[in-house]
Amino acid sequence: MIPSRKKKKSWDSYARYSSIGFQMLAIILLGVFGGLKLDQWLHMKVHVFTIIFSILFVILSIYYAVKDLLKMGPKDKTKQNKEE
Repeated sequence: MIPSRKKKKSWDSYARYSSIGFQMLAIILLGVFGGLKLDQWLHMKVHVFTIIFSILFVILSIYYAVKDLLKMGPKDKTKQNKEE
């Protein structure tokens, strides 16, 4: 493998994984913010919806991350075999 290709491949991997991380962060923050707003709108003393939405959106973000990682996996292996 040529060094420039190896360097580009590492940057591609970095970009893919960091985008998954940012996607997870955005989904979790959306759940927390939505739960807070719903609790404020309903004048709840205990932040029930914030807790429920936080847990649900963490699970949802993990689901999307795993789905994206599984989708990326086989493509990378076939590209790698073609380059070698």
